[in-house]
Amino acid sequence: MQLLPVNLAYFLEVARTGSVTEAAHALNVAPSAISRQVAKLESGIGVPLFARHPRGMILTDAGSRLLAHARRTETESTTLVEELRTGRGAEARSVAVACSEGFARRLVPRAIADFRRAHPDVAFRVDVVARQEATRRVVEGLADVAVTYTMGPQHDVRVECAVVVPVAAIVPLGHELAGRDRIGLADLCAYPLALASPGTSQRELFDIGAQLEGITVRPALVCDSLAPQYEFVRAGGGLALVGDLGDTEQSAATEGVTYVPVDHPVFRQREAQVQTATGRRPSWSATQFTELLMASLRRDHSP
Repeated sequence: MQLLPVNLAYFLEVARTGSVTEAAHALNVAPSAISRQVAKLESGIGVPLFARHPRGMILTDAGSRLLAHARRTETESTTLVEELRTGRGAEARSVAVACSEGFARRLVPRAIADFRRAHPDVAFRVDVVARQEATRRVVEGLADVAVTYTMGPQHDVRVECAVVVPVAAIVPLGHELAGRDRIGLADLCAYPLALASPGTSQRELFDIGAQLEGITVRPALVCDSLAPQYEFVRAGGGLALVGDLGDTEQSAATEGVTYVPVDHPVFRQREAQVQTATGRRPSWSATQFTELLMASLRRDHSP
């Protein structure tokens, strides 16, 4: 059942297919009806939503922003219809979580396990994606909540919780740095390093810090996945970096490494955030799980 206004539903289908003809075929209506409703929508808003080309319809900037809104509205409508049909609003629900890899290692799955002990009928989907992609999925209604690292203000989402997460060096057991209370960038860069690729938040800050310190670094390993970095460290290849989400001490013994805090002010520019969509009614389960995620993130870090 479709709860979207007709003109918005037609706009959404044209945006999906890139063609009035294909949209009309998918919706089983005349192409002229599609064109008329899209034109009416553009007239009402006062700006063009598509650039018309012989090979299809291309979204303008305004069209892209409306598409994000339409997707959020569509997702909320689908959720509401399901609630009304089943009458099981709080008892049976699914929650979609988008998060970057550091949060997917422990924080998110442990929060899911805790939540399901009290609400076993709630199912989850976790998508491990890049930090910007996690935010985009919440904006477009593809995820109920995101847990990700950010730098700078966020305008398109509601930031439910934000904390500065320290950075720690992943060090092999028995390494000469393993017993230190903390180390500086110069200490860290004296050894071969496994680093994330340029463009990731941690790597951006590391590069800024190294430049400020006048240190030239040529990583021994560049990899965005944490598992190869950990194995590289365990095998004695060098050191790596990870956000300290408060679980490093308890996990060190099982992972065969130790963690040493890295002391440099540049890393305080990055926040770990729990994000939800603005202007969208979250489901009961998504709301309750978001609260649990916030409590888990704040447990070992001050806002």
